[in-house]
Amino acid sequence: MSTQGGHAHTTSESTYSFDIVFLKRFLRLFCLMFPRWLSVTSLLSLFLLLLSLLEQVIIYNIGLIPSKYYVVLGDKDVDGFRSNTVTAVLLILAEAFMKSTILYVSSVLYVTWRSLLTVALHRHYFCDIIYYRLNVLDKAVDNPDQRITQDVDKLCNSFSLIIAPLIISPFTIGYYVKQAADGTGYLGPVSVGLFFILATVINKFLMSPVVRFVFQQDKKEGDFRFKHMQIRVNAESAAFYRSGVIEEKKTNQKLHCLIKVQHKLIRRQYALNFSIKAADYLGSILSYIAIAVPIFAESYDSLSAAERSALISKNAFVTIYLISCFTKLIDLSSQVTNMAGNAHRVGELFEVLGRLKDAQSEDYSFLDETTPSSDLMPLSDINLDSDRDFQDDSENTASQTNTALRLQDVTYGPPKSAQILCRNLNFQLESGINILVTGDSGCGKSSLFRVINGLWSSITGHVTKGSKAVFYLPQRPYFTDGTLREQIIYPLRTDESVQCDDKMYQYLDVVGLRCLVDRIGGLDAAVDWNWYDELSPGEMQRLAFVRLFYHQPPFAALDESTSQIGVDLEEQLYQLCSELNITVMSVGHRDSVRKFHDMELHLDGRGGWIMTPIKNDAINS
Repeated sequence: MSTQGGHAHTTSESTYSFDIVFLKRFLRLFCLMFPRWLSVTSLLSLFLLLLSLLEQVIIYNIGLIPSKYYVVLGDKDVDGFRSNTVTAVLLILAEAFMKSTILYVSSVLYVTWRSLLTVALHRHYFCDIIYYRLNVLDKAVDNPDQRITQDVDKLCNSFSLIIAPLIISPFTIGYYVKQAADGTGYLGPVSVGLFFILATVINKFLMSPVVRFVFQQDKKEGDFRFKHMQIRVNAESAAFYRSGVIEEKKTNQKLHCLIKVQHKLIRRQYALNFSIKAADYLGSILSYIAIAVPIFAESYDSLSAAERSALISKNAFVTIYLISCFTKLIDLSSQVTNMAGNAHRVGELFEVLGRLKDAQSEDYSFLDETTPSSDLMPLSDINLDSDRDFQDDSENTASQTNTALRLQDVTYGPPKSAQILCRNLNFQLESGINILVTGDSGCGKSSLFRVINGLWSSITGHVTKGSKAVFYLPQRPYFTDGTLREQIIYPLRTDESVQCDDKMYQYLDVVGLRCLVDRIGGLDAAVDWNWYDELSPGEMQRLAFVRLFYHQPPFAALDESTSQIGVDLEEQLYQLCSELNITVMSVGHRDSVRKFHDMELHLDGRGGWIMTPIKNDAINS
């Protein structure tokens, strides 16, 4: 899911231009696009270079056709006319074939680059819980989903369109400089070169602000798209409020912000386009000026009229094409600015993902490290069995197999916040001892699960995990795209799981979802719907329990996982957890869940906590 736009950037917007930052970012992307000398993209680029050079040979011969027509028509040479016409048709067909082949190879490069960059981003994005930190905790970049799905696509598409002209430009410019010098002297190529340098300097100043606004436009596009996605995902909730008017206003605000940036962009593109088009047409006039010098100097007076016309036509083509080679580079300015803006966005995302991967913990240096320990009695003093006291690590090796995790003096709070939710928490989750976490809303119950799971870093203390993993059922169950079987075995892949259809049917019967199999058409029936749209909150929680029973872990953390389920079914689910030897640590508000637990961990939301046993007589009363 997208993260809302408007997040702070790691780089100031003034750096989004053609500078050393852009070069570093693009070089990193370039290395990913060309991973080896003999990679597919390297070989395709070499093939594209050869095709482009061959095309230039064909273009050169096509350019000489008019001068040949001047000769055969001037001499009334019928055979020469026929031969020249056949040659012209074949060259034109060859040029059409070359252009389409070059476009095809460029398109293959585009999709291959997109695959390479996107896979590389996915490798960083889905590494451990980086995607969670980027979307929920860090928010250093706006709309990471848009950068991965759209900005990479735009970058690769733009680069595929400009790579061929950039590759062949040194070769074509060098060749036509020599040809122009032979026909007009060095006045022609020197004047063309100076003209190109001047146009390039002007365009450099005009391109930098365009890059910055391309970056901003992509950001606003992501914000606008996210708003529409937010309405789509939460359409029913919004409809209950009849919130069409207010949401229309908020969505239009996103649109107006986007349009405002687009107006700024097109104003700056106007100046750039004016410079580009002026260079194109002034260049064509410059070609005639260069040709006029030897003509007025009577250098061609010794030739016949037909020969002089043919020579003038040839020199005109050479000079004009030399200017065209330069102006093509100038014409690429618009595409280069789009590519640069997207390269900044993709490169910045790589930088943030790398930083998050390297980060070991949150920075809580603003808190006082000498926070006094809680005076409350730790779990080791009040556990159900006095033999379960904390022991030294050297003496506790055998019990590690029965312990999922141990918290020692853990203090935690929301990331990047000075708020303390719980201070100096001590307890361990042992096999057979079910723990109920209670407290008012916002006191830190779900936050405790985040700390235990590693989603949040603790401010002080340590969370030591045993050899047995804890299976988590969050408040809002997560369902991926795919079949019903894929939902049940998640997070395993189909090829990693054991075919246990009877067990799946049994657990679906227990939670009352056997009808879901008939509704879909089977465990492996392909579905293209959104599971969140098709299942009610209660059905989602029940299906999450089917997933839990299928995996049958030794320990499970249930974050209000029965809040949308009736009391009778809730009792069956907890009873089955006991039969499957699943030790649970639950967050719950309803009294009905107390009887399934042995210990109560109560959080007061102000840093205090207390662990007390849940007595059997209280359970039975």
